[in-house]
Amino acid sequence: MTNLSININKVALIRNSRGANYPDLVKVAKDCEKFGAQGITIHPRPDERHARYSDVPALKKVVKTELNIEGNPISKFLKMVLKHKPHQCTLVPDAPDAITSDAGWDTIKHKSFLIDTIAELKAAGIRTSIFIDPVEEMIEGAKEVGTDRIEFYTGPYAHNFAKNKKKAVKPYVKCGKLANKLGLGINAGHDLNTTNLNYFIKSVENVAEVSIGHALITDAIYYGLHHTVLMYLNACRG
Repeated sequence: MTNLSININKVALIRNSRGANYPDLVKVAKDCEKFGAQGITIHPRPDERHARYSDVPALKKVVKTELNIEGNPISKFLKMVLKHKPHQCTLVPDAPDAITSDAGWDTIKHKSFLIDTIAELKAAGIRTSIFIDPVEEMIEGAKEVGTDRIEFYTGPYAHNFAKNKKKAVKPYVKCGKLANKLGLGINAGHDLNTTNLNYFIKSVENVAEVSIGHALITDAIYYGLHHTVLMYLNACRG
């Protein structure tokens, strides 16, 4: 079964909108685990408009499954990650003003930077993953920079799923086979939901983990958090 890591950024966004600790991000993380989630993800951005850097130590104390911290590895971000040592750090090349992550690393252009950054994280005992597009050259580059895992950017897959799901998943299937051959672990995330998630997992071999936030939290408005987590866990069963 593919592990489900729940991205709770949207919960943090709601909390921040009223200036108080409600909803309580730590409680939501604990409840997600209690309902069956195998991990918690946050993506603190420089402007801290949703998850904040100060959320990291609080979550590190309570998350019993796996804490995954995503973000652009600017100096402030790296210092925070190295200090608190989450189980996994996912490096994402998003601009400071990006609304959401919408592209993976160019592992050839940024090879030297990624090698140095990943080596520093791994020396601290932190598993590393890099956000990446389903392009064979980028996958080969990911192997060369020393990352433990890749996280497929699945936005294009989700966008084209309704038109032709077999065509939409094809590049991920191909690059997934290459990643498996190279010994890279596979994660996936972005716009995955209960409609397209199970097909992706059944099509791409050995997806270790999916990180899902926006769709899951949106569904929870209608179905409740407990029931929604169970829905996504069921979709994660290949």
